[in-house]
Amino acid sequence: MSPALLPRRRIGGSGLEASLLSLGSWHTFDRMDFADAVAMVRHALDRGVNLFDVGVYGMPGTPPVFTDVLWGAIMRATGVPRSEYLASVKLWIEGFGERGFGPQLENAFLRTGLDHADLVILGDLRRDDVRLEDLVADLAALTDAGLIRAWGVNNWSAANIHALRRVAAEQGVPGPQIAQLKYSMARRSIPDGEPFAELFADGFSMQASDVLEGGILAGRTSPGREIGRDPGGIREAIVATVPAVTRLAAELGTTCAQLAVAFTLTHPANVTTLVGASRLEQVRQNIGALDLLRRVGAEELRALVEPFWCDRDAVDPEGP
Repeated sequence: MSPALLPRRRIGGSGLEASLLSLGSWHTFDRMDFADAVAMVRHALDRGVNLFDVGVYGMPGTPPVFTDVLWGAIMRATGVPRSEYLASVKLWIEGFGERGFGPQLENAFLRTGLDHADLVILGDLRRDDVRLEDLVADLAALTDAGLIRAWGVNNWSAANIHALRRVAAEQGVPGPQIAQLKYSMARRSIPDGEPFAELFADGFSMQASDVLEGGILAGRTSPGREIGRDPGGIREAIVATVPAVTRLAAELGTTCAQLAVAFTLTHPANVTTLVGASRLEQVRQNIGALDLLRRVGAEELRALVEPFWCDRDAVDPEGP
């Protein structure tokens, strides 16, 4: 009997349905043998993973990065038709200029081989000289041109997302459908807080990201690669929880990584958890987290990992 495919959930009010797990590309494919990467992605596709997050991550003055170029080659090598998967492309507010996001999107398509993005995610809002009205209008034009199908944001505050939605309503165009948010056993205050609860109650969606804290919550307390920002300065506190996380995973007959991924799937607004993998076994382990969730149950699982909530009172639930 073939294994069951991953369930899918709708992204906000869009017509897109994403698999419960999605596969990222940050610092992954450029660390792998190409044939191994193709086999890994093919396995993910066969198990029902249909959403792939890809971005142009090279920054001026830093060594060039080719993980997005490799991702495009990998997808072509799998032979999967473009209609059978969703591509989520990152766009950066820092690069928003006279032509809007157009040049960034053109470059992303050149590097990946895509001709459209099913979803685009706007990076962190670090500029105060960009009008939300201009962002929304530009994204609406890209949608009308058939270059994107839906859009969302990465680590924006609840207030700024509300503002985007108001602007979109005033312009009569689709607004943001999803927020990619740091969410893990350790970092819960923003997605679990009241400001975002109001958005989620209105049909807004979340994509959980950085769920393993760069591998720390999988038991690797000294990651050998770049990992994400540390809001609240709690990383040392997270490292300190690893022995207890390891003991709980052993008691549940699972791994630390599966425990961490399973936790994110307990959030009712989380349509897909973004995971990174550089080995086939990691993909298998991540998919196995669903079995743990079914066996233990969401309510019990959340209670068991409550002691590992490290950013409680350390960050504002409103968000950045």
